[in-house]
Amino acid sequence: MRLGPPSGFRDFAPADMILRKKVISIIEDSFIRYGYDPIETPVLEYWETFKGKYGEETENKLMYKFKDPWSDKWFALRFDLTVPMARFFASKAFPIPFKRYHIGRVWRHERPQRGRYREFWQADADIIGSEYPEADAELLDLTIHTMLKLGFNKFTVKLNDRRLLKGIFEEELGLRDVLATYRAIDKLDKIGYDGVKEELRKVGLSENTINRIIEIISTEFSSTSSLDHLIEQFSGNENVEAGIKHLTEIIDLLGNKKRYVSISLNLVRGLDYYTGPVWEVILADVPLGSVAGGGRYDDLIGIYAGKKYPATGTSFGVERIIDAGKEIGIFNADKVTYTQIYITTISREAFRYAWNLVKILRNSGFSAQIDLMRRTERKQREYANKKNIPIVIYIGPKELAENKLTIYNRRTNERWQIDKNEVIEFLRRLL
Repeated sequence: MRLGPPSGFRDFAPADMILRKKVISIIEDSFIRYGYDPIETPVLEYWETFKGKYGEETENKLMYKFKDPWSDKWFALRFDLTVPMARFFASKAFPIPFKRYHIGRVWRHERPQRGRYREFWQADADIIGSEYPEADAELLDLTIHTMLKLGFNKFTVKLNDRRLLKGIFEEELGLRDVLATYRAIDKLDKIGYDGVKEELRKVGLSENTINRIIEIISTEFSSTSSLDHLIEQFSGNENVEAGIKHLTEIIDLLGNKKRYVSISLNLVRGLDYYTGPVWEVILADVPLGSVAGGGRYDDLIGIYAGKKYPATGTSFGVERIIDAGKEIGIFNADKVTYTQIYITTISREAFRYAWNLVKILRNSGFSAQIDLMRRTERKQREYANKKNIPIVIYIGPKELAENKLTIYNRRTNERWQIDKNEVIEFLRRLL
């Protein structure tokens, strides 16, 4: 019998979960601060809900789908949180703009490696109902704000617009199998420019066209003023002009946060449903790929609703954020318990005294433990030390006789003896 989980799936010990919950809490607090409300969708959907939304390669190679032997229906585990949200929104009625967040598991049948797992958590925030740059700007502002709150300060938000790609590649270069071209470009951070060239050859493009594509996607801009030459180069192309106008307005609304943004024509984002601005967050010191990303998907919800709803969203990869934070030293998993107080006793009489005390502590808002194993006082102290519980309360014969408590602070090696009726206020000051 195998005791470990399947490849690409992981168990998490208490120390890992405490760190994960801390990171998720920071992200969730940011979402709430910006006015987003939570939703939840099932981890399992009908396959037809997903089919045709992500692209052939994703749907044939990366999605967990299966036929239910009892109903003969096809189901799939959710690949992301966006498509389920689109299905969810289409079946309800909400005031516009609808601003939602969702933090949950998703599944992808990828080759497990550093920063890439088959089961992982995403944290998404989306705006439905606004077609304007203000919505995209708010999500980028939220993304940058959250990265800073998490403790990252060396990162770049790569920003592009799918209309630039459409105008340049489809209309100016006349590419036919444009989605295959986008998917090749989207692999740039994994396979490099030479790898992208090889992928483009497989698509059937000429060497001249491939070289032109490489020239275009090699260009990055630190500000929208640098985009002027694109307008000149592709003068009269409506998609190029619309994309640049939208990006310019986004950058203007970001104010000082625009220093984190770089406009990158090599940013594609491989999912087929994107229609406008797209972005990814890249860390400067950790080669893990993007740790967050998003974009506009104005056509997706209309597939389910029968009516067009413009939409845009951003997403954080919780696993990559944690892995990167550990690597650069802003996160650590050294906290192994939430317990603040451990009560040690030496007799059954002392245990009864402690049993009542621990209920008082818990009712007062403290996280407290008491021995449940009938162990010696030494073994109890060893347990508190292993769990790194900061406060230990000792109850012995003297404490019982005088209705007092001996309190020991493991962090400072300080010790006090106080009356039992003063313990709550004392611990509040101490903790």
